[in-house]
Amino acid sequence: MKKITVIFMMMIMIVSYAQKKTNGTVYIDHPAITAVEAMTKAFVSGDSTKVASYLTDDFKAYNGVGVNPRAKGQDKATFSSRSKSWNDGLDYFTITRTKGAYPDAIEYKKDNNEDVVWVQTWEDIKGVHKKTGVKVNMPMHRLFVVNKENKIKTIINYTNQSVFDEIGRSYVDRTNGTIYNHHDNINTVRKAFYAFENSDVDKCLSYFSDDASFSNINYEFGTSDTKAETKTNWEQFLKDFEIKNLEMIGYPDYLEYEMGNGREVLSWWNYHLIRKSDKKEIQLPFHASSSFDADGKITSHMIYYSQTMLSAK
Repeated sequence: MKKITVIFMMMIMIVSYAQKKTNGTVYIDHPAITAVEAMTKAFVSGDSTKVASYLTDDFKAYNGVGVNPRAKGQDKATFSSRSKSWNDGLDYFTITRTKGAYPDAIEYKKDNNEDVVWVQTWEDIKGVHKKTGVKVNMPMHRLFVVNKENKIKTIINYTNQSVFDEIGRSYVDRTNGTIYNHHDNINTVRKAFYAFENSDVDKCLSYFSDDASFSNINYEFGTSDTKAETKTNWEQFLKDFEIKNLEMIGYPDYLEYEMGNGREVLSWWNYHLIRKSDKKEIQLPFHASSSFDADGKITSHMIYYSQTMLSAK
């Protein structure tokens, strides 16, 4: 039985080895890589003439995430001229190798009658759009076909198109919902704050959904408390401070967004407090951003205040 097992394992190894077949060579250094990176440098600098010098006359550039199967691509003149528009359109424009990555040059054996080289790159494209202020900061993957003269024949570009959509949308003024200065969700925020002013933590929290999240500017970004944790925190606050008055500053705004059906109440307050440990009177500016669900419950509560003011001697 042992001999049969050994023979069987050897057969698997032989079959596995037989299934492997090479189809060319991958290079980490190659004249085609040099040409690609030189063209990229010229593109970033906005030198359209120099960009064109690295391209074949029948050059085409394609969007690798496009949805048109009959796309004809950009020709040499169009692609090279775009280098100037990119340079003119972006501040701080750069295209650099992604950290830890490097280009590959691949010389395929099969179906490569023209002896072309495929170069694949992983890069980061960055900049700030001068007109709209949209930040461009994303990875980019590109495939290049380079001929025997080290001229670029084809580029296939893979990027996230959403940032370019945002640039396009930002050229015109667009509304995104309605701002209310009176609304039942504003009433809810007022009732919650004044319940807290009267040390009624349970009533204050009754205006929040059971799965509500609570954050503040002094927390590490992305962290939040649960409703139960917040009850403990607020009860401790009331042990440490006496609330003399909660003064509303101006009036709250209720924003009902079209995008994402967002519902947000923004409110501004001045907390008049006495710290019980030393009877120090404190005035604490306070801002809250309260998100609502369709049932009128607060689902997330982000607050902004200075922790230093509460602890200052």
